[in-house]
Amino acid sequence: METLQALTQYYGSYDEDHRLCSRRGMVEYLTTMRYIDKFLQPGMRILEIGAATGRYSHALARRGYQVDAVELIQHNIDIFNTLTQTGENVTIRQGNAKDLSFIGDETYDITLLLGPMYHLFTVEDQLQALKEAIRVTKKGGILFVAYCGNDATMVQYCFGRGMLKEDKYRKLVDPVTFKAASDPAELFELYRKEDIDALISRFNVQRLHYIGTDMATNYMRPVIDEMDDEFFALYLKYHFTICERADMVGTSHHILDVLRKE
Repeated sequence: METLQALTQYYGSYDEDHRLCSRRGMVEYLTTMRYIDKFLQPGMRILEIGAATGRYSHALARRGYQVDAVELIQHNIDIFNTLTQTGENVTIRQGNAKDLSFIGDETYDITLLLGPMYHLFTVEDQLQALKEAIRVTKKGGILFVAYCGNDATMVQYCFGRGMLKEDKYRKLVDPVTFKAASDPAELFELYRKEDIDALISRFNVQRLHYIGTDMATNYMRPVIDEMDDEFFALYLKYHFTICERADMVGTSHHILDVLRKE
């Protein structure tokens, strides 16, 4: 199955916008926005590559920032447009993270690459998407790059749900290192820190933060969803104290790398 076909089928039937609106999804969203907020300054131009239905793009545009979005899947673009409010300074066009040739060099102060790395299955494609995101970012600008974590998937799905008992999944997992391979049919590429380090070592960037954006959250989804506001606020406070701990980030399902272009 080709990547575009697989992604079109998946996002055509999956409520991506609601994912970040649920209580458990809000942890990832609020953590990502917390770090974006650290670098926002008035008048900045923001690009979101792989914007999906626009959760981040719309939030930033509604705060007065000029936001341009690029999204591969037409279904997501259609939803993005229905969610655009009058007065938002936001644009969206269809495009691929690996080819942003329609954007000039060093155009944006902040570039968000919060989805495409999930669905790129070769190092060549991963490097190309990073190269393009870095190219269109101004010198001194900030990039936010999101990845899916290998070991959270190994714990929760391969062992927790017994998927490693099935031959088709066992064949995707290295029997010594337990590093999982992926392909368009499996949809999500999985990373460890050494994989991410190897990718960014090719570029002239400085890492500012390396964050687990959901950490323990996805291991106890029903518990998170049932928390009242006061207890959820306390959980968030705890989460924010551990989300950059080097001994814990590898347990996160979603990882955020914050980079400065040198």
